[in-house]
Amino acid sequence: MGGIKYQGEIKMIESKAPTASIMYQLQSLGDALKQFFGYTTFRPGQQQIVEEALQNRDLLIIMPTGGGKSLCFQLPALLKPGLTVVVSPLIALMQDQVDALVDNGIGATFLNSTLSWDAVRSREMAILNGKIKLLYVAPERLLAERFAPFLEQVRSQVGISAFAVDEAHCVSAWGHDFRPEYRQIKQLRQRYPDIPILALTATATKRVQQDIVQQLTLRQPSIHIASFNRPNLYYEIQPKQRQSYNQLFKKVQSHKGSGIIYCLSRRSVDEVAFRLQKDGISALPYHAGMSDIDRSSNQNRFIRDDVQVIVATIAFGMGINKLDVRFVIHYDLPRNLEGYYQESGRAGRDGEPAYCTIFYRPGDVPRLDYLIDQKPDPREQRVARQQLQQIRDYAEGTDCRRTILLRYFGERFKGNCDNCDNCCHPKPVEDWTIEAQKFLSCVARCRERFGMTHIIDVLRGSRKKKVEQNGHHLLSTYGIGRDKSIDAWKMLARSLLHQGLMDETTDGYRVLKLNKRSWEVLRKQRSVHIAITQTPVAKALSDVSPRTAEIELLFERLRKLRKQIADIQSVPPYVIFADSSLKLMARMKPKTLEEFAQISGVTAHKLTQYGERFVSEVREFCQGQKLPVPLPSNSQMVTLQLYQQGLSIEEIAEKRGYAPSTILTHLSELIEQNQPIDLNRLVAAERQKPILQAIQNVGTNSLRILREELGEDYSYGEIRLVRSWWIREKS
Repeated sequence: MGGIKYQGEIKMIESKAPTASIMYQLQSLGDALKQFFGYTTFRPGQQQIVEEALQNRDLLIIMPTGGGKSLCFQLPALLKPGLTVVVSPLIALMQDQVDALVDNGIGATFLNSTLSWDAVRSREMAILNGKIKLLYVAPERLLAERFAPFLEQVRSQVGISAFAVDEAHCVSAWGHDFRPEYRQIKQLRQRYPDIPILALTATATKRVQQDIVQQLTLRQPSIHIASFNRPNLYYEIQPKQRQSYNQLFKKVQSHKGSGIIYCLSRRSVDEVAFRLQKDGISALPYHAGMSDIDRSSNQNRFIRDDVQVIVATIAFGMGINKLDVRFVIHYDLPRNLEGYYQESGRAGRDGEPAYCTIFYRPGDVPRLDYLIDQKPDPREQRVARQQLQQIRDYAEGTDCRRTILLRYFGERFKGNCDNCDNCCHPKPVEDWTIEAQKFLSCVARCRERFGMTHIIDVLRGSRKKKVEQNGHHLLSTYGIGRDKSIDAWKMLARSLLHQGLMDETTDGYRVLKLNKRSWEVLRKQRSVHIAITQTPVAKALSDVSPRTAEIELLFERLRKLRKQIADIQSVPPYVIFADSSLKLMARMKPKTLEEFAQISGVTAHKLTQYGERFVSEVREFCQGQKLPVPLPSNSQMVTLQLYQQGLSIEEIAEKRGYAPSTILTHLSELIEQNQPIDLNRLVAAERQKPILQAIQNVGTNSLRILREELGEDYSYGEIRLVRSWWIREKS
């Protein structure tokens, strides 16, 4: 692979893990990527970012969760002389990233309040001796007076190559997780004007981006904004039922793997976690009302796969580096779209399919309104209410969920995503161009100074004081929308916003504005189609691939092995290997160390540490899977599904459009393949005995000879089924 070359042809990097010193010869970025992280190709945008970081530029990197942000500062840190200091907000995040780096044989450590004085001193000596390339610290420690002399010593003795500010959105009061201490990080620029600063975050609107650049005093930063699209995540809204816990329980049961359930209150967290435990789901609570020890313990048990589910308030999750979360459920409506994107984004960080569900009912909104009322600043209340309305519009919207989310971050997504409820279960679409022209015309005639509610009041001929005080009862658009309900007009207005056919201010007042596309609608240059109602879609019977079933079996065995190793080393399982690497192993079935080394995510260090154990597990599985007959075909598996639903041969044949003889052939072959077919359901026990006797007399080679032995009272079908059972039992 091509890339930048360093110091002529070769750059020597010494990286010392706790147990060994390893010398790496690196000729290109591609070599470094494989050597340190086990990957053969960069993800989109990563290589350019790494190259610019190596040129000592200030950078603002906005990349969605799971997009590979960490590598953007970790790889340059390994290729540059000196120490890279990473500013990280949470202890758990530091621990996870350091564990993962050390497991790759990379010199990394953290300094935080969990360490004893001796441990801190030991780590500081390792840094000063050049054994550490990445140091993780919280902003409070980094800027503390007592830490400054040590940092100066590092700069003079080994050098500081860069400061990386992770979760940089915390610096902005416009973001969803503002932390005042992050504002002080700008002191780094004053103390170390020549050292580059890299700011990284998963979520930032344009306003937050500007604030990050200003607050961190980034100098002509190169700004990299990756797509906010997470194509592996399935987004859905489920109407919250009266018996909402039962609805939640069924949803959790339908998912495999780890999951997070977010609740609005601590009381709900405790109640849901308790009920799930009683119903046999391994679940633990997490909220700010618990002791630090209990919170930390529950979080670690979740990260290490000791429990399946963590039930939490939004206090949980920021910086959690668990890659294999398969589902995130919001039991209550989130507070805003930015927070929801961040929280739902904790699912599927390994790039594998994951599910994001919101349980929504309008009756939950007053609880969030009450929380907004507690904010002391009227301006903050106004902005929070606008954000609340935006998440309601998302929940009630009929457009593609992905389109709505990405538009919030200023990114346009065109077309059907095929991975959200609105796209997978589409509503009937109607041409509402005329209605859209009425609505947009009313916005224009009200001089683009009012919000959705007022425009709808004018359209429906409301006698409210506000309408008459502004003279809007005299407009030509007054009352022209009486034929539509308030909800219908809201549905149209939301769709116009989500499709980018109209804009809205973001200052908390929600004033509607026309844009270029709005005028195209008004001039009849563009039509408007909106989805209007929910329609049930029949669930199609899917083919089940036997190859897929075999891969799943091996994947589960490899997960158990990974868990055993992780428990011994006291690290989260994904530190050993990500789910994506295990799935590749399950598909490729590497039976030699050479084959194992080709798996994405396998570094030279991991090959030495774990290669033999995983290869042995694969070999043992493959040996146990050797069958004297082929696995069922897709078509046979569909027949098996229908059989297991209790259908007769004739009913299966009718449902599938096949002849009964074809279905009978499928069932006899499934019996030989040791699939769960009950012969007694197909052939009466008293008729099986004569057939078995005939098989003993004349053998199994010919159905015709067996029929002649038995006589015409016996059909070829029942003879074939019993013969298949005999063959299976004797094999």
